[in-house]
Amino acid sequence: MTANEALESIFARYDCTDFKWIDPREIVVSQWVRMKCTFACSDFAQTATCPPNIPFVAECRAFFQEYTQGVLFRFAHTVEQPDDRKPYMREVVKRLMKVEREVFLAGNPKTLLLPPDNCSLCKDCPGVLQECLHLGSSRPAPEAMAVDVFTTVRKYGYPIEVLTDYDQVMNRYGFLLIA
Repeated sequence: MTANEALESIFARYDCTDFKWIDPREIVVSQWVRMKCTFACSDFAQTATCPPNIPFVAECRAFFQEYTQGVLFRFAHTVEQPDDRKPYMREVVKRLMKVEREVFLAGNPKTLLLPPDNCSLCKDCPGVLQECLHLGSSRPAPEAMAVDVFTTVRKYGYPIEVLTDYDQVMNRYGFLLIA
């Protein structure tokens, strides 16, 4: 069994089977994404894993350049009510955190997850990284790291669109950086 096949068996154990191997150096990092976080997201400065608690865009870009192997996970799902999205995504992130831990323990010390949603481990986030109650488990979403998720996932042939109704399939994407 190859190293990637061994990792893929970990993914399967947690029902994370829709994925593609990627080169993290090809992840598109853009200033406009940070501006959207800053001016168009209600979580800005409200969670410890969102800007301004995240490195500057140039540092995010340099961070991805340190990796040569990663995985892009896709989670396609529909919800009946807007409030159904958060519990579903919380369950997905919990599974991905288990994947991250097992991949790390399999001998991959650089492993880090960027989950497909903002951190929601606490009902009331202190909003300051130094006061985070789950610092070992909280992770920034790709958008917080200035990742242009739309452009990046399209490069790998995945669908992604702006949704206009909750009965549409939402495609959410998480990035597991490995080596």
